[in-house]
Formats: sequence, C-alpha cells, structure tokens
Amino acid sequence: MRRSLPTVEEFVQGIRSGDRVVLGKAITLVESARPEHQALAQDVIARLLSDTSAKADTLRIAVTGSPGVGKSTFIEALGMYLIEKGQRVAVLAIDPTSALSKGSILGDKTRMERLSVHEQAFIRPSPAGESLGGVARKTRETILLVEHAGYDTVLIETVGVGQSEIAAHSMTDVFLLLLLPGAGDELQGIKRGIVEMADIVAVNKADGDRVKLANQARAYYLNATHLLPPKPNGWAPRVLACSSVEGTGIGEIWETIIAFKTQNLAGGFFQENRRRQAHYWLQEALQNGLQEIFFRHPGIKEKLSAVEQEVLAGKMSPFAGAETVLNFFLSNK
Repeated sequence: MRRSLPTVEEFVQGIRSGDRVVLGKAITLVESARPEHQALAQDVIARLLSDTSAKADTLRIAVTGSPGVGKSTFIEALGMYLIEKGQRVAVLAIDPTSALSKGSILGDKTRMERLSVHEQAFIRPSPAGESLGGVARKTRETILLVEHAGYDTVLIETVGVGQSEIAAHSMTDVFLLLLLPGAGDELQGIKRGIVEMADIVAVNKADGDRVKLANQARAYYLNATHLLPPKPNGWAPRVLACSSVEGTGIGEIWETIIAFKTQNLAGGFFQENRRRQAHYWLQEALQNGLQEIFFRHPGIKEKLSAVEQEVLAGKMSPFAGAETVLNFFLSNK
C-alpha cells in the first residue's frame, strides 16, 4: 500500500524544524515530473517564502573547475571547515547526466566520506537523465528548501566547465573557480566567459612537491585575471592557493568569500544580484511553461510533422515553417 504524502503544513513544519527526512521528501517532490507533485511542491515553497521572519542570511557558492581538479575534495574540506565554525552546510549539484557516460557527479558520496555522514551537512545529487534546464530549475528550488531548513551555506558543484557553470552562476552569490598547478595550460582550455564569471580563483592541490608549481601558477593566473574587464561591483578577482587534502588555504579562501560578500552587501550588489537572478528564473519559468502549453496542444504534433516535411524537403523555409505552426496554434487555442 502506497503511503500518503505529508500535507503542505507537515512539509513546512518539518523543513523549518530541520527534519532531514521531510526535507528529502520535499526535494523529491521538486524533482518529480508528476503534475500533482509539482503542484504540492510549489505550495510548500510558497508557504516557506511567505514567512518573512525566516532566516535570510545565507550564502550560495558555486564551485566549478575541470574534471579532476578536485571539486569534491575541496567541497568536503570547505564544508568541514564551516561545520567546525558552527555552520550547517548543504551540497547540491548541477549535473545533467551524460547520455554516453550515464554518470552522476555526486552519485558516489563516498568521495565526501566525512561530510556525507555529518549531521550538520546535507548532500543531494542532481536528478539523473535530465536536461540542463530541468536540473538547473530543480536545483534553484532545492536551494530555497535547504535554506529554509536552516543550512547557512549552500555549495553548488558543477560537472565541469561548460553550460552548467552558466546555470550555476545564475543562482549563486559567489562563483569560485578551481584550477590545477599547471601554469597556463589549463587556463588556455577554459572558455574566457567562465573565467570572467569567477569571483575567486583557487589553485588546488598545492601540496607536496607541487607547492612551488602552485605558487607559480597562482602568479600566472593573477596576471591573467588583470587582463579581464572590471566587474560592476568593483571587485577584483582574488587568486589563492590551497590543498584540499592537507586543509591549507581553506581558511583564507573562506575569509576572501566573506570579504566579497561584505563588499557586495555594502554596495547593494548582493541584493541586486539576487533580484536579477529571481527575474531571470521568472523568465525561464514563463518560457518553459509556454513551451509545455504549446506542445501539449492536441493538434500541434500533427501540424508540426507536416510542416517539418515541407521544411526538410526545401519547399518551405524554417522561419516560415515556424510562423505557420505558431499561427495554427494561435488560431486553434
């Protein structure tokens, strides 16, 4: 016999009290494609947002970098550092599963052995098999849930350097780029746009015989960031070095994150960034909703198929084809 879901009130009370089981169920609702689950999830989120006394002093940090740079190890080191300072930490992922690898970036929590079992931490992989847009939207909503569950810092891990980084940037306060001690080689392979988004650059794995190389790389990356256009908030990207394994440099990185937050709060950029992100996600939700309405129309599938044949045969331009389908939709609402 299938158990009934908690009510909106039970979800809200459970989340506010920090109940990890209820929080997990609420996130599962957010990730579900079933309309009744989506409706319930939105009711829960609306109730949570309606509480103006809820804790608002949270920090959302994107952690990105090429595969193999040590993102999971770094996140565990930073997470444990924050827990020791009395914080509660949530780790989420933006990871549209590859159709080829079928892998999931946080599917194997054993890479964060200490953090994954700590009662003050919450780790949640992204749903598998989703499009980037779907995963990003669910991650955005999950951020709201974990913040209302009392987690002070939310760390967003991305699968690599690409479109998932742009999605992460659209929902976080701080963008942290991890690099390896390979002066210049890795930076050459990273899109300039990703580097421009970085608020903090950290050269990871600065330990053992790689310390000297890491310091050289740090100097190289610092010179490279000076060539980037200035940010509107006046913040010059900081370049630091750390060892996630030894724990060195983690405290300095956190102090830099706090300095970034403090400067942005003082200038009003912190609040403006969140307002801009909320507007972006409103537009995204509208576009996704309109697209769903369009393709659910009973006659669209047949009309679109017929127009596609005309376009593929070269008898109609793609633009005229699109206009034909849209006009059909508008006249048959």
